[in-house]
Amino acid sequence: MMVVDGKIKVIGWLEIISGLGTLAFWLLFFTVGLAPKEPPPCYFAYEFSFPVADVIMSVVLITAGILLMKGYVRGITYSLAGAGAFVFLGILDISFNLRNGIYSSGYLDLLLNAFINIWCVVFGIIIVIVMSKKLVGIGGGKE
Repeated sequence: MMVVDGKIKVIGWLEIISGLGTLAFWLLFFTVGLAPKEPPPCYFAYEFSFPVADVIMSVVLITAGILLMKGYVRGITYSLAGAGAFVFLGILDISFNLRNGIYSSGYLDLLLNAFINIWCVVFGIIIVIVMSKKLVGIGGGKE
């Protein structure tokens, strides 16, 4: 077991919220449609390649959050795995959106996509930094 401080609780909750948010995105995508008004021809082929990986990532993030808040050290491992997937997803989306004009397809699309993409990259990096320090603290090793 590990000590669960305020920082770990916040990360745990944000992991759970991020995982649930990703699942909610796919639910809405397939039910009400969240595509841009005039998506590029490759948009749906690109998006349809993500649901399985995103569901796995979401389960990992949700599991990490729960384990962290219960004080289980293995929550750190799940957090690091989820963070890697989150950063990868964010960078892929930023690259696709820039190359295909998604950010310029409308103000709402810009705000929503930019927020989500930046959140994935920044929060993923924060998880790695915080969990790496926590792991070193538990093991008593050097950074």
